[in-house]
Amino acid sequence: MSELAYQHAPIGMCMLDKRRIHAANKAFGEMFGISPEDCSGKSIAEFYASQEDFESFGEKVRAAMEDTGRYNDERIMRRADGSLFWCRVRGKSLSPDNPFQSGVWTFADLSDERPVVELTQREREVAILTCRGQTSKEIGIELNLSYRTVEEYRARLLRKFGARKLAELVAKLSGMPL
Repeated sequence: MSELAYQHAPIGMCMLDKRRIHAANKAFGEMFGISPEDCSGKSIAEFYASQEDFESFGEKVRAAMEDTGRYNDERIMRRADGSLFWCRVRGKSLSPDNPFQSGVWTFADLSDERPVVELTQREREVAILTCRGQTSKEIGIELNLSYRTVEEYRARLLRKFGARKLAELVAKLSGMPL
């Protein structure tokens, strides 16, 4: 019964061992455009928007997993055909003392709620931290940028998303109705 529930769950699920896919369900395969069987043994890095994302999220995931054994965020991921989409990601380590040893992860496609706009790695980082409610000064400290540089990135995001003010940008980034 549990295998049947796993395979037919309405959300993408996978088991990771050392950041490699051990098993994936049907919804995961459909979301990423690859059969669940073909996922086995692949590095999860293949589904990140970039290698930089894989590395930077990896650092954040490790820290959170060592602290609480869990992690969640919303980020841009990559399908097998190369197209990008917003995804809600949640994970639980099965070995908190070694967070990447083994874990259970879920993935929810947010494409219908949040379109992808082509962003640089730094623009994505600023966008995510902006959605978390951080000020330009707080973002600057976290990303080791000046306040003015963060403001420039936010101005670019406003233009790219066709937003007039920060609240409208956050609404568009988070998929909230305007």
